[in-house]
Amino acid sequence: MESETCAPSSLSGARRPQVVVLAAGDKRAVAEQAQRLRPIIEQQADIAVFDLSFSADLASVPADLAVVLGGDGSILKAAHQMDRNQIPVVGVNLGKLGFLADLTIDQFVQRFPDVCAGRCGVVEHLMFECRVTRDATAVAEQRGLNEMAILAGPPFAILDVELYVDSELATTYSCDGLILSTPIGSTAHNLSAGGPILRQDLDAFVVSPISPHTLTNRPVVDAAHRIYEFVVPRPHQGTSLVIDGRLVTRITSKDRVRVERSPFRFRLVQVPGHGYYRTLREKLGWGGRIRT
Repeated sequence: MESETCAPSSLSGARRPQVVVLAAGDKRAVAEQAQRLRPIIEQQADIAVFDLSFSADLASVPADLAVVLGGDGSILKAAHQMDRNQIPVVGVNLGKLGFLADLTIDQFVQRFPDVCAGRCGVVEHLMFECRVTRDATAVAEQRGLNEMAILAGPPFAILDVELYVDSELATTYSCDGLILSTPIGSTAHNLSAGGPILRQDLDAFVVSPISPHTLTNRPVVDAAHRIYEFVVPRPHQGTSLVIDGRLVTRITSKDRVRVERSPFRFRLVQVPGHGYYRTLREKLGWGGRIRT
């Protein structure tokens, strides 16, 4: 079983941790599980916030842990909700894949005392800041965890997207869209578009075209300290900027989309025995053998 290098937990077991519980309460099964797990959580910790709508202001909540119930979409919502106050997240999978929300309910019940006692590590993950400027005026700003995507939109014809790295023109992609992904997001939209998987602790971004028109336009991996800018000279009526699955704004020919490394890091609690490569094998079916 592979081992992982990660930062030690700030919990020492000397006091009861303060916990935020987040879940999509509009889904009946999720709401029921949240209520069922509440007394189990309260055996080990004090609940500072119990939010089943992802609407609570967490900017100044001095919590030690955030227990997020749901799938990977719930994890993304939690990351956006916490904004600059990135509380270490324990993900409990009530969805389908659960790449980030890795623990089953039974595993969570079994290992939560270890988490509260500080016997689990916390892995920090790269986030990014995205700004859209139009005629030198900022029209949209958004922080992201998984990816930024420029999507062609109606009338669904080939789109030209110019990529600048540190203000230098790198290339022009002719494609159906383009994705800039973090390592933690490389197993999401980027992977579906044929991009590479990046180990989650790398300090890098991957830029992947969606259905490129030429064979030479391949995904590019580069350092996260660089500045990435995108220009669409002739956008379609529906060409859009999407971050972590959320529509941010429509793109015009006057827009410049700038992406850079965020000073804030997403923090994910890692339970022993749930390493990165094990997750790839078991969640994504990654393996070298053909099964019959």
